[in-house]
Amino acid sequence: KSRRRKMKQTKSSRLGGLVKKTSLALIAGAFVLSATIAQADIRPAVVYDTAGKNDKSFNEAVFVGITKFMNDTGIAVTELEPTNESMMEQSLKKLAQRGYSPVVAVGFTMANAVQAAAEEYPDTKFTLIDMVVGLPNVQNVIYKEHEGSFLVGVLAAMNSKTGTVGFVGGMDIPLISRFECGYKQGVKWQDSSINILANMTGSTPAAWGNPSKGGELTRSQVESGADVVYAAAGGTGIGVYQTAADMGVLAIGVDSNQNYMQPGTMLTSMLKQVGEAAYDSYEAAMNGTWSSDMRILGVAEGGVGWALDEYNRDLVSAEMEARVNEARDAIIAGDISVHDYMADNTCPI
Repeated sequence: KSRRRKMKQTKSSRLGGLVKKTSLALIAGAFVLSATIAQADIRPAVVYDTAGKNDKSFNEAVFVGITKFMNDTGIAVTELEPTNESMMEQSLKKLAQRGYSPVVAVGFTMANAVQAAAEEYPDTKFTLIDMVVGLPNVQNVIYKEHEGSFLVGVLAAMNSKTGTVGFVGGMDIPLISRFECGYKQGVKWQDSSINILANMTGSTPAAWGNPSKGGELTRSQVESGADVVYAAAGGTGIGVYQTAADMGVLAIGVDSNQNYMQPGTMLTSMLKQVGEAAYDSYEAAMNGTWSSDMRILGVAEGGVGWALDEYNRDLVSAEMEARVNEARDAIIAGDISVHDYMADNTCPI
């Protein structure tokens, strides 16, 4: 009888272990299945603005972030490049109708299109970069461009030998005036005696893709004494950088790291991490943590900064690097408060 009891207990123990292992296997299998389903539910997409993803500036910075997401996850991102503003709303609605989500909309010009598409497709998640649409299915990501521009303004002032620096903006709108005003504050913080020349390229979206005009404005500023020119002008900046190189002065890029474009004369680039906004939107949706919040990204949040790499290392001395980082740390600590032009459409400089 004792042996029979032991045999029954052994069988029961083995059976219990088998059931336990089977349950664990089923749980693990269910977890893998649910994770697979969650990823399968993510159909990310992006609609660039009319400059296209190869503009070497704002849109391309988004494209770099999206490419990284695809490489990291193996999940394809559908991309649309409308050629005019009327196509933006159509593109967003087409993606929503076909079940894509989240859909990243690149640039402030997308605001009206996002508003219309988000209202019509309330179950679709939209992420709008550089503007705000107050709907429960829209995530808004905006940046403190004035803080990043302050930093490159400090560097411009430290490199100027003529006592005059320049700024070339794209479309004449408050957003670009925010870049200009932050830049001016950084220049004056470093050296209050420096003169600053500033021009906008135009008043229509064509101002983002006019490198010839960018070159003309740069030439005029250089002839007036500027020896460092900062461009916040999208594709128009290409003409700024080329003319600066041709005339033997320094240029500062914007949005993405453009230092490679004219090695030797690109002093730095004001980085605006828009690619990370797209990446984060997709990743959050994949993890179930996406929310229609307002994200405001400045120096402290790593949203803006300046580029230092092999292309401009020889142009930036240790003293210059330390001074710009000092300004950065002071902004983060609250010891420097960079005025935001868009707060009241004024600039103290």
